[in-house]
Amino acid sequence: MSGTGLAVLVVVLVLTAAVGLLLRARTGRVRGPGRARGDGTGWELAGVAPAGRRALLLQLSSPVCAPCRQTARVLADLADGDPGLAHVEIDVAERVDVARALGVLRTPTTVVFDARGAELLRVSGVPRAEELAAALPAERPRM
Repeated sequence: MSGTGLAVLVVVLVLTAAVGLLLRARTGRVRGPGRARGDGTGWELAGVAPAGRRALLLQLSSPVCAPCRQTARVLADLADGDPGLAHVEIDVAERVDVARALGVLRTPTTVVFDARGAELLRVSGVPRAEELAAALPAERPRM
């Protein structure tokens, strides 16, 4: 292997490692909204009505995604412990339109909507339960 080829290989390996570490650091962290919506679209995409709930935990998953099952457990536990939360899981293989509408590029992704349908936050990867619970609205806003 020539000196130039070796240098290119080292640069590619370093960049790959840096991108991997960055993605790993961001996985599961709560972020602000992606494509913010305030028109009830989140609830409509999920096929449920707010019905007195203050937030929707919309999980976008795929059938071959192992972290998706872990995410489903975390979100189901949060929703089971709080009647103000609704958890809906959507298979992006069956509902590509939802993933496209929300700009979701990887699974699992959790998008949280408030009672009006405005996007509050996103989590790519398995959410950290404590961090997600702390970021959720405390009570349903008055309309």
